[in-house]
Amino acid sequence: MRSIFDRTLFVLWRAILVAAPAGLVIWMLANITIGDYSLLTRVTDVIDPFARLMGLDGTILMAFILGLLANEIVIPIMVMGYLSKSTLFEFESLDQFKNLLLNNGWTWLTAVNMILFTIYHWPCSTTLLTIYKETKSSKWTWISFLVPTLMGVSVCMLTTFLAHSFNLV
Repeated sequence: MRSIFDRTLFVLWRAILVAAPAGLVIWMLANITIGDYSLLTRVTDVIDPFARLMGLDGTILMAFILGLLANEIVIPIMVMGYLSKSTLFEFESLDQFKNLLLNNGWTWLTAVNMILFTIYHWPCSTTLLTIYKETKSSKWTWISFLVPTLMGVSVCMLTTFLAHSFNLV
């Protein structure tokens, strides 16, 4: 019982150490502007072509990248990006959320690739820190990051290629 309690506190402490800087980074990207656009918007525009190969868009991929800090923030970051707001937003209905996605070009393929990449992408930074602490190995930590990442990118690209090859979108 003591071991479980100690490990739980250990993981929670690491989450706190990661969550505070994550919030700061996201806030800065969303609030610092160059011209009329935030840094978050500028970065999503740069990564959009690669994200399109995966059947996603730059906003979704950027949300996943920032979600490395904490996976639970992927959807809120994506919503912030779509709404071009620097704060979180609460929807009054599921239809409102559905319309936001459809208005930003979501198709069935986007939804499938979002699910696939959610399943097959890198672990969050707290998990990577735990892997490093327990193995004392940078090699295994990098392998734990790269294997699911490469799988996620490959599966999404393959799914997108097949959907376009068979004119399903």
